[in-house]
Amino acid sequence: MAQPPRVDSNRSGVLAALAAFSLWGVLPVFWKLLDFLPPPTIVAQRTIWSLFLVLAVLWWRGEGLALVTGLRTRRMRGWHLLSGCLLASNWLLYVWATLHGRIIEAALGYYLNPFFNMLFGALWFGDKNSRWQLAAIALALGGVALQVPAVGRFPWVALTLAVTFSLYAVVRKQAPLGSLTGLAVETCLLAPVALVWLVIASSSPAAAFGGTWAHAGLVVGTGLATALPLLFFGHATRTLRLTTLGILQFLGPTIQFFIGWQLYGEAMTGARLLSFGLIWLAVGIYAADALRRSGMPNFER
Repeated sequence: MAQPPRVDSNRSGVLAALAAFSLWGVLPVFWKLLDFLPPPTIVAQRTIWSLFLVLAVLWWRGEGLALVTGLRTRRMRGWHLLSGCLLASNWLLYVWATLHGRIIEAALGYYLNPFFNMLFGALWFGDKNSRWQLAAIALALGGVALQVPAVGRFPWVALTLAVTFSLYAVVRKQAPLGSLTGLAVETCLLAPVALVWLVIASSSPAAAFGGTWAHAGLVVGTGLATALPLLFFGHATRTLRLTTLGILQFLGPTIQFFIGWQLYGEAMTGARLLSFGLIWLAVGIYAADALRRSGMPNFER
């Protein structure tokens, strides 16, 4: 009798992961529309409007008591304050990279993210990686090394994005609350900082929204653009192993890569393409080995 619910849960986790990574893949287009605001203000606004949206959903579902409990319990506050800080730092760097013509480097970070998931999954959750998967990690690191001569700088944006988001996944997997309530606690804890920033950094209330109704509509839309994929991702992290999540996560950076290259014309030299070629090869080896060993991705926690 227990098998059907587990299968349904696994299927819902896969669908949630695919939805989250597809949305994150196309989000650079949305953040580019917000270039009338500096990145910290965008992150502050998306924190506030995400909170409003999540609170409305909690109220509609009658789960407000879980939020109150989460905010009152020291252990829960600690876990979700940590995850919230990791999330905010990742948001800030990602938005900055998008607005400064570094979408492809951000995509590199999210390509690397699953490999860090593999590493952290082995360290904290006992996930086992085969020799082929370790070879895939080595190829991915080789691709990162090629980025230095390809673009003339150390890819610190990519590495920081990968590490912060992988650590966020680890903390959210350990955190005691579900995806919706956990996101609500995170944004509640970050909201005071966001409000202080908006008051200090904005010359007037209108300036915090860009000065026009069209800009204000985009600012309010940051709540939906932020909360929706995070809710999907939060469910996926609590349903799937980090290794499985790593396989599915390559969808997002692939979309970002082609948006940065084809839509915004970011530089793509032969050396840079070779770098990504090594990473794509690593992705193929890792995914093929996972399929070979299990016949299909292991969707159980």
